[in-house]
Amino acid sequence: HYGEIYNKDRVLDQVIVTIFRAPHSYTGEDLVEISCHGSTYILQSIINELLDSSPHIRLATAGEFTKRAFLNGRIDLSQAEAVIDIINSKNKYALKNSINLLNGKLSEQIGNLRAEIIHNVAFIEAALDDPEHISLDNFGDKLENYVDKWVKTAEKLLITVDNGKLFTQGINTVILGKPNAGKSSILNILSGRERAIVTDIEGTTRDIIEEQINLNGITLNLIDTAGIRNTEDIVENIGVNKAKATAEDADLIMYVVDSSRKLDENDYEILKLIKNNKAVVLLNKSDLEPVITVDKMKELTNNRVFLVSAKENTGLEELTDYIVDMFTEGKIDFNDEVYISNERDKAALDNALESLRLVKRSINEGMPEDFYTIDLLNAYEELGKIIGESVEDDLVNEIFSKFCMGK
Repeated sequence: HYGEIYNKDRVLDQVIVTIFRAPHSYTGEDLVEISCHGSTYILQSIINELLDSSPHIRLATAGEFTKRAFLNGRIDLSQAEAVIDIINSKNKYALKNSINLLNGKLSEQIGNLRAEIIHNVAFIEAALDDPEHISLDNFGDKLENYVDKWVKTAEKLLITVDNGKLFTQGINTVILGKPNAGKSSILNILSGRERAIVTDIEGTTRDIIEEQINLNGITLNLIDTAGIRNTEDIVENIGVNKAKATAEDADLIMYVVDSSRKLDENDYEILKLIKNNKAVVLLNKSDLEPVITVDKMKELTNNRVFLVSAKENTGLEELTDYIVDMFTEGKIDFNDEVYISNERDKAALDNALESLRLVKRSINEGMPEDFYTIDLLNAYEELGKIIGESVEDDLVNEIFSKFCMGK
């Protein structure tokens, strides 16, 4: 419906009002949407007019629309969480995975697992209640085949956790190096803007500088740090210590080396920091006469070394391709595959997998069939937590409190 919204005799805006009748709406309830012009002032004026018009109208709480959709059975919990993942997606892989979740790809797999588990539990219970008509002879062998299949499914989903976090949270990438090695220049080139101050004065970067970039479809959380060196400057020394601490928690370290300067004690300090981390070495200033070779750095670091020039912007394209392959192993297939990206789902899958393994152990040890049902039901309950079939109200409230106001 096209019309005008008034405040007394004054027209606030010309709008389109769309009416959704239950159950054909996002929440499954009667719903009205007002489409107005994109002015914050107009939007707020319309909201104020509605709030003033009736004591029964209030602002929705964070996540209330999606929470109502979940409570009314329009979507399950994994689909509801996919909504906020779509809103927060920062790259094409995160978006595609979230859409797969919203379309029920994970729900379907979990639902099939639970249906097969409860079917076998029901068969055992029926046989125990009516042994004259239902036999459990050789049932352990049949159940073991099912359990093996369920375990493989759960393990396959758990394998996706690292990539799921990678897509949604990004790769925490710390740039390390001595002062004036070219760290800030590298950050500026990768981010496509003058994010960090670049000078010939050593120690210019004293604190952590963060920038998020999209790198061939995945997100890099770039962290530029103070140059690693021994210094008497109190403020710079704080920055150096921050750099070392940040490197310990990094998913990836970019070690930037000035190829025109000999390695010194500061470089060897950095080599200790990258020893047990995923790292790449950027042999910078390749436009100058080198005193350090690629082979030498490979020998010292046992890491991939790239010859680059921040000044001439060369060598970084090969680096970006390598980083993507490093974390995805060059294989990302998004046909019907879903990636687990949150800790709640991971914990539930871990617990379900443990229960299924206990079932297999009971079968192998020749335990009575009623022992199977205990662990099968535990697995069934844990899997139910993923789609919201068995979750406490407090957890539901906590999940939806993270949503934005509009959803």
